[in-house]
This record gives sequence, structure tokens and C-alpha cells, in this order.
Amino acid sequence: MNKWSEVLLDQDVQFPGESSEYRLARKQLLEAEEKLRQVNEQVAAQRRALPSGGLLAEDYVFESAADGSEVRFSELFAPGKDTLVIYNMMFPRWAEDPRAGALDGQTALLPLVEQPCPSCTSVVDGLEGAAFHLAERINLVVIAKTDAARLGAYARERQWRDLRLLSSKNNTFNRDYHAETADGVQLPILNVFSRGEDGIRHRWASEQIFARGDSTAMDPIWPIWGALDLTPDGRGEAAAYPSLQY
Repeated sequence: MNKWSEVLLDQDVQFPGESSEYRLARKQLLEAEEKLRQVNEQVAAQRRALPSGGLLAEDYVFESAADGSEVRFSELFAPGKDTLVIYNMMFPRWAEDPRAGALDGQTALLPLVEQPCPSCTSVVDGLEGAAFHLAERINLVVIAKTDAARLGAYARERQWRDLRLLSSKNNTFNRDYHAETADGVQLPILNVFSRGEDGIRHRWASEQIFARGDSTAMDPIWPIWGALDLTPDGRGEAAAYPSLQY
């Protein structure tokens, strides 16, 4: 990789037709981007250095979206892989979400309030693309409160083939790990667990969602916003969330 760095390094990059004003502003932005990169690396190191959290509350039993079979939490760790990342998607969606539902398939036949969240769907679309590569290093699971058959049908409609999807309809995992409010509203939460000699422990959660009151804590796994942040118009209006229909 050192040789590849030699290929990349060039302190005098310029693009066709750019002005001196543009190049000066771009150099200043490069400095800001470098500072941001350093902060990101510092935060990532701080995250990795967190002490272990609490032991897993119980060995929850889930239902597989693939075939309805029961799967225990402890069985989500493949041999030699002691880290588990869980994304809780909102399925069912927030009852006050006005966005259109699924366009076709079995999911489109469900009442709108029982359908999946469009934003969560876009997150899982991105995870599906990364799942094959992530499986080399970690265990990755997507969990939803809907029943396993509905989750499996939606996975087929979205062509999610590499992700492991589980239903938590018959356990309290969502409630225990803050992916569900006391009123039963589903929340988009990331949780990380690790397996060690003393058992399975919680390591990290996207708690910033509660501190800020928005979903920006999902940005690291949500490629839509990363791409839009590169554009002149940015993310646009706050209400411009992903949809199941355009």
C-alpha cells in the first residue's frame, strides 16, 4: 500500500478551467477536511477504547426471516468472529409518517402503518451492498419487530440476499436496547456487542439519536447523505427523506 500512496500523492492537483480564487478556496477547504479527518479518527479511537458495557440481558430468541426458524442471540456469532453489529429497522414504521408505502408486492397490501419505514429501507439497501464484505470481519444482523414472514417477503421484494434478517416480534430485545419506546414506537438504532470469555457484552449504541433528537447518528452507514453532502445543494430541506416511491 505504500506504493499506492506514492501513486496518489500530488500536492499540485488542478482541474481544467479553475480560477485562482477557486484553487485558494479549495486549499482552505482541504485543510478543514484534514482537520475533520483527524477528529473522525480520534473519535473512532475513543469509541474503540470504550470499556465493555453490561452483559447481555438474556439469550433472546428471534425468528429468521429466511425460513421462520428460531435463532438465539448467542448463535449470531460465527466461529472466530466476536463482534456483532445490529441495525434495528422500523418495521412497522412510525404511525405519523406521511410518505408513500411500498409500490407493489405483498408489502404493498399491508396497511400503511404496518409497512416498513422508507428511511430504514434505504439504510438496509446500503447495508445489503456492504454485507458480503463485512462478513469477512464481523457479524451483521438486521432486526425488525414485524413478524418473520413479512420481513422475509420484504427482503425478497428488495432483493436483500446477503443480509441476515431476524424478527424480534416475540421477545423484548427492541425494548431492552432502546429500539422501541415505552409506547411501542420503533426506532432506528445501531447496537454493537462483543463476545468474550465472560459472555456477551454490549459495547456501543447510536445514543446520539437521543441526544440530538434526529437520525444523523445513522450517517456512517447511510450512504445517501454522504453523497448529497458533496453537492452544492447539500441535503436540501429537512423533510426530504428517502421514499419507497419517486
